[in-house]
Parts: sequence; C-alpha cells; structure tokens
Amino acid sequence: MSTNAQTTSGAAGAAGTPTADEQLKARHRGMWAAGDYPSMVETFLLPLGPALVDACGVKTGMRVLDVAAGTGNASIPAAERGASVVASDLTPELLEAGRDRAKSAGVDLDWKEADAEHLPFPADGFDVVMSCIGAMFAPHHQEVADELVRVCRPGGTIGLLSWTPGGMIGSLFRTMGPFAPPPPPGAAPPPLWGSEDHVRALFGDRVSFSTLERRVLEVTAFQHPLDFGEHFKARYGPTITTRAFARGNQRDGEFDEALAQFCRDSNLGTEEQARFELEYLLTVGTRN
Repeated sequence: MSTNAQTTSGAAGAAGTPTADEQLKARHRGMWAAGDYPSMVETFLLPLGPALVDACGVKTGMRVLDVAAGTGNASIPAAERGASVVASDLTPELLEAGRDRAKSAGVDLDWKEADAEHLPFPADGFDVVMSCIGAMFAPHHQEVADELVRVCRPGGTIGLLSWTPGGMIGSLFRTMGPFAPPPPPGAAPPPLWGSEDHVRALFGDRVSFSTLERRVLEVTAFQHPLDFGEHFKARYGPTITTRAFARGNQRDGEFDEALAQFCRDSNLGTEEQARFELEYLLTVGTRN
C-alpha cells in the first residue's frame, strides 16, 4: 500500500542488485510499518471490514482472498463466517498484528506476504477476492485490477471498499500533496479507486458490477477536531512520511498548520465533540 510508487519489472536486478520495483516495494513496507496503523483500525476503521464481507456474501466453505489485508479487518470477519481465508499484504508488520487479532478472535486463516500487483496465487483460485481500503494504495491500478480478476474464478465475486476522491480522505491526500515528494511516473492517486468511472475502466467487460454505492463512515472517536490530525501524524504511515519530507525541506510547521486547518474545515461536530464523515465507494461485481 502506498501513494508514491512505480513498478518497472518484477525481475531481479543484475548480480543481486534490487530492481526499481523491489526498491519501491521496500519503501512501501517501511511507510506502512511506520507509526501504528493497527491502532488506527481499532480506533475508527473496524466497521469497514464487516461491511465489505457482508456485501460480498461470504459464506461457510468459500475460498476467500483478502488483498492488501493489513491487520485483517475484512479477513477475520470472513473467517468468522466459516470461509477459508488467505490474508495477503506487502507489509509483514501488519500481518503479524493481524495474526494476533485472529488469535484473539479464535479463528484460523492463512497470512501471506504478497504484492497486490504480482499476487503469488494461481488463476481462478478463489470464490471471493476482496480488498478493504488496501489494494487502492498500490501504485499501478491496472496491474492490480488484472491480478484481482486473474485469481478470482469465473462466476466468483470481486469486492472493493475504497476512499473516494471527493471524500474526506481524498481531501486529506490533496492537503498533504504539496508537502510530499513527487510521485514517480506511472503512479496513480489511490482515491481514484473510489471513482465509479475509474473502476469500470479498470475492469472493463471482465466484471459485471451489481453494486457501485457510495457510503459514509461516521467517525466520532476524537473529542477535539485537531485530535484527528494528531492521530494521523502519530500513527498513519503516509502522513508520517510526508511530514518527514516536509521537515527535510523546513516546511513541517507549514504542514502542521495545513493539516490543522483541514481538520477544522472537515469537522461536522463541535469544538467539544468532533464528528467526521469519511466517504467510500463499495464496489461488488461478478467475474465474467
């Protein structure tokens, strides 16, 4: 998962030298291991996983792949339904946190380190292939979409939950953009996955969509509006790495003020009890 990325080739470099893609993915892992993303899930993201599992109609006996699963926010509820689940992610630290969560929940599932752009799974291997605000952060959207289709059996279900470009998280990335390093050529903005037209273009006639629905996650976990931004600065890898880049350019104070103003503008509650609405696109379709 990442906002700044480019893939060139999956082949190994000469004499063991890492390829550009390998170097890129190493930076991805470092970014998502920074801070404390697992605690963010626990703080306000937990409802999203079950919502995606419900929309995908996961049932006992199904073979389910969760791509860019993180800590298993969708994987674990799918396993609790009795499905046979593989949770894959690029970042080992997130998988380790997911294993702990699964153990606490009393469910068994497989955890696999994997790149969403080059999934190490056979074609037609799963009844349900899903991703909850995960695969959207891989840089090359078409490669990800192609892989999601490849590993899903014909007649199987592909389900995605993605932040929208015009929603609060899309606006957060636009706020951080001027302080971040320029994205490599070929990298697409993650919130594009929350655009209906973009999703249709990625999958074409390979998937028949039954659901393209915008929903809102209401967040009331923060007492004061600025607590939202402080939470992201302390725990969210993309925010942490962007602020570090801004600090290197002596713009961290400017970054902090921009983020604080973003939180004030986005607050739909009061100064004593903040409330935010995070828009996402729920996408479910059948592989043709």
